[in-house]
Amino acid sequence: MDDLSKNVKTFHGGCPHDCPDTCSMVYTVEDNKLISVTGNKNHPMTRGGLCVKLKDYEKRHYHPDRLLYPLKRTGPKGSKQFKRISWNEALDEISNKWKTLIATDGPHAIMPNSYLGNQGLVHGLNGGDAFFNRMGATVCERTFCGEGSCTAWLLTVGPTAGVDPESFSHSKYIVIWACNSVSTNLHHWHIIHEAQKQGAKVVVVDSYASKTAKEADWHIAPKPGTDGALAMAMMNVIIAEGLVDHDYVDHYTVGYAELAERAKTRTPEWAEEITGIAAEDIRRFAREYATTPPAAIRLGVALERSYGGSQAIRAVTSLPALIGAWRHVGGGALQFPVWEHPYKFDVICRPDLIPEGTPVVNNLQLGRVLTGEFKLETPIKSMMVWNTNPITQAPETDKIIKGLEREDLFLVVAEHFMSDTAAYADIVLPAAMGAEMEDMVLSWGHLYLTYNAKCIDPPGEAIPNNEIFRQLAKRMGYEDDNFKWNDSECLEHYVDWNSPTCEGIDLAYMREHGFARLKAFGDKDVRARHAKGEFPTPTGKCHFLVEDARNFVAGPFRQMYDGFQPGEALDSLPDYVASRETPASNPSLAAKYPLNIISPKSHGFLNSCYANVAEKIKGQGEQFVLINQLDAKARNIQEGNTVRVFNDRGAFDCIAKISEDVNAGIVVATLGYWRQLNNGTVNCISSAEFGDMGHSTTFSDNLVDVRLA
Repeated sequence: MDDLSKNVKTFHGGCPHDCPDTCSMVYTVEDNKLISVTGNKNHPMTRGGLCVKLKDYEKRHYHPDRLLYPLKRTGPKGSKQFKRISWNEALDEISNKWKTLIATDGPHAIMPNSYLGNQGLVHGLNGGDAFFNRMGATVCERTFCGEGSCTAWLLTVGPTAGVDPESFSHSKYIVIWACNSVSTNLHHWHIIHEAQKQGAKVVVVDSYASKTAKEADWHIAPKPGTDGALAMAMMNVIIAEGLVDHDYVDHYTVGYAELAERAKTRTPEWAEEITGIAAEDIRRFAREYATTPPAAIRLGVALERSYGGSQAIRAVTSLPALIGAWRHVGGGALQFPVWEHPYKFDVICRPDLIPEGTPVVNNLQLGRVLTGEFKLETPIKSMMVWNTNPITQAPETDKIIKGLEREDLFLVVAEHFMSDTAAYADIVLPAAMGAEMEDMVLSWGHLYLTYNAKCIDPPGEAIPNNEIFRQLAKRMGYEDDNFKWNDSECLEHYVDWNSPTCEGIDLAYMREHGFARLKAFGDKDVRARHAKGEFPTPTGKCHFLVEDARNFVAGPFRQMYDGFQPGEALDSLPDYVASRETPASNPSLAAKYPLNIISPKSHGFLNSCYANVAEKIKGQGEQFVLINQLDAKARNIQEGNTVRVFNDRGAFDCIAKISEDVNAGIVVATLGYWRQLNNGTVNCISSAEFGDMGHSTTFSDNLVDVRLA
């Protein structure tokens, strides 16, 4: 980009965080110092705005607690007692330890653990996959967020981006289902809000009154984990009242007769008993949705977070085809547009290097694995963690800590700060941050490629993730070409620049412009991707019915490894599946722990990122729990009291906020707070049991009680 003065320059940036928006940004640099980060006003989707997390991103780069040098543990695990060592010492110790473990126990004793703390193609989720696949290490299946949703979506409509998020400007009836867009998808909310001002009706389906629900024309609040019953009852009304687009269904769907037969008994009265939503409101919702084109549904990740959540997603994803919503610009459903992005995950991950029979460990069950509760043929004796903080983000936190305390576990963590997880490491490696490395940032919320320039040097001795793996590969003797590619060469190989969606786009174009709209079946004003079917499924149709369906986790979330997929038989049709932990499904447990807890993302943090920054904590507030007045009164809890939220898995302390935003029987505590700054965090009480598909989380399928601390 152009110089502003002799010593001031601007560069293209892309927000690397785990968020669908992937904002295009502008870095301003003076004398090799990042002096400001602003939104790129030229980007049609993100429009120059940044969220409260990123609005002072330059300060994060220079935070006084930033890790600057490699560290070696000198005290007890978790004590944060370390000494500074050189990079050579750190890398030699890591590689020698791993070579010894491979010789004595085999490579399965080592596992990676990463997630989307960075969404870059080079330095993100999959950045170390090729290295660990070459090693033959245990494969890490990472299913923190959206993987059950992916399985359900792919079974129903295939790898399609669905309705363009920008096309919601044309929608007349918008359903935001289990997504707090104002806090977690801000730039899509702006489009929806503009459509609302032009007359579109916005309905939010969420079990509590989120910031987004408060902006809706209608907030529908089903009991946690009952969305599937609501969706099935909508089908019942649409079919019974003759609101089906039979021409669309006949030509472009599979299994309507079977779906209609199942839906016969899923009446609004049946759903009222399950969801707590009045039968007449369900009828009204179904009628309005079916008769107000174009109608669009934004599916939120939170919909998967109960045992039956993925079946609920199949049901919701089936609704647009039932009414022919896909015919229209601004009609259909939106999950993750990333399915139409031209990323070459086989090249990034190199699954061809994985030896046959390599075992898989799911990161949700890390605590069970590290404590030996989950028996492995070869126990894990070393783990490398980057781009994730499992002590705050994974369930059954107390078990994870117990496992990390093992003296025979050699833990390596690459981090920006001394996170809760890094505190237990044997070796801590200082990682570079956004403006300090070149990358392209994956987006799962729009149809743009996003480029991020390296514009400053990292502080101290911090280096990018990919450089860490390059240096480790050299020490381990891995000579494959991909371990020698620099970051620019990685980008040349990781994107399918010859894809039709990349017409007129190459890496040089990205460097010049910072972003590019994919050539994805037309722009926002004409794209009606499935007006004539053409779904990327085996039949080219939307599948209400999937015969012989088997459970699976999408490849990028398991290093592109196809071995040891879950494989259980799935119901051929969508349906309501009850949660494991609710008063209705588990009355004996509810007698002990009567409150359903929901743990959504925090407005002021991005997962656990920024939850160590005083200014962000001030904005977000102390760790809290929302509790209804009736539940508070029954426990002698008053506004502002310190309370303990607990069950048999663990407990955390927080401030009580008495609120009508939650119905009686439900409490809400947001995710991301650091344990070292609090007495426990919300995932202390979360179960590591999987949901019904894609080994998804069950963060909203947990019973607790609350008492004065």
